[in-house]
Amino acid sequence: MLPTNRNRPQQRPATARSWSFLSEMDFSDPKRKPRYLSKILMVALLTAMCVVMLTQPPCHRRTPSVLTVGAVYSTLVSRSFLQDNLSRGNMGAIKVNRIFAENAFDAVMHFAAVAYVGESTLEPLRYYHNITSNTLVVLEAMAAHNVRTLIYSSTCATYGEPEKMPITEETPQFPINPYGKAKKMAEDIILDFSKSKKSDMAVMILRYFNVIGSDPEGRLGEAPKPELREHGRISGACFDAALGIIPGLKVKGTDYETPDGTCVRDYIDVTDLVDAHVKALNKAERGKVGIYNVGTGKGRSVKEFVEACKKATGVDIKVDYFSRRPGDYAEVYSDPARINNELNWTAQHTDLMESLRVAWTWQKKHRSGYGSPQAMVL
Repeated sequence: MLPTNRNRPQQRPATARSWSFLSEMDFSDPKRKPRYLSKILMVALLTAMCVVMLTQPPCHRRTPSVLTVGAVYSTLVSRSFLQDNLSRGNMGAIKVNRIFAENAFDAVMHFAAVAYVGESTLEPLRYYHNITSNTLVVLEAMAAHNVRTLIYSSTCATYGEPEKMPITEETPQFPINPYGKAKKMAEDIILDFSKSKKSDMAVMILRYFNVIGSDPEGRLGEAPKPELREHGRISGACFDAALGIIPGLKVKGTDYETPDGTCVRDYIDVTDLVDAHVKALNKAERGKVGIYNVGTGKGRSVKEFVEACKKATGVDIKVDYFSRRPGDYAEVYSDPARINNELNWTAQHTDLMESLRVAWTWQKKHRSGYGSPQAMVL
């Protein structure tokens, strides 16, 4: 992680949560820090959180990190982190400044956001508030408490439907749905603030493509609230169909200008995404901004995805075809050359069926999500 030279007053120990499970681990060996950070990021990336990172491991300061999580996942981290609901709640009700004032943080990893394209077209105001307004609150707290490093979770949805593929970081951003527009606005706020003379910020913006997979150790997986399943990701729908939770898979759109008529997307495994965040944090430099596409560079169609899911689950999933979903676009895949060259990052988990197999293993054991008896314990 990045060292800090600023002098911070002695902080009061936080009382809301303790690092109970982390306090039993030995962090005196700096070689173990990347593994510790990766575990925290795996939690964050699978549960849509905002993470405020410590330069020193918790046993040095006895102060917690901060995770802002959806209520559905709160039991996962209740033993380990200060937490609060930012993903679908009112961030203004959370005493953000108090959290910053009582703890010495050196970086923020801001993941917290609602993230369903279809839902964003139905509830645009929720998306602008949750993504754009809440990012402004995070930045204000960072500025007030002299926290100068930000790793921001953005999305390829900010590009909209580009005229040519693959998408580079220089591709013009013309988002076509409220989710992408809200993320683009948040990016603009971050970039404007980073340019001000007072900020001196180290900023890394990571534009994710389509995230799939689960924690390879079986601790975490995707479990959207029941009311969000209709707007959810294709992997979740495939698994629900394979488990018999729904009668079959609904593929929306077969008339796109793609080889088989279905949407083409760049699917990135969550394990690779964790690695990208670790490398972005290590590379972040005060006064500089880095913007990176995080994808494999290869597009796969929805039909390809469904066939891979059938093989991964061993279930002949029933598929029904319907008209297009509002806000979707035909083809999106990345050019990851910049992140390859500047952060020495390359996607390693590119076998689509294997990523789905790992995720399927978790789904089978957690049919009721994190309410299942076998729900993980960190």
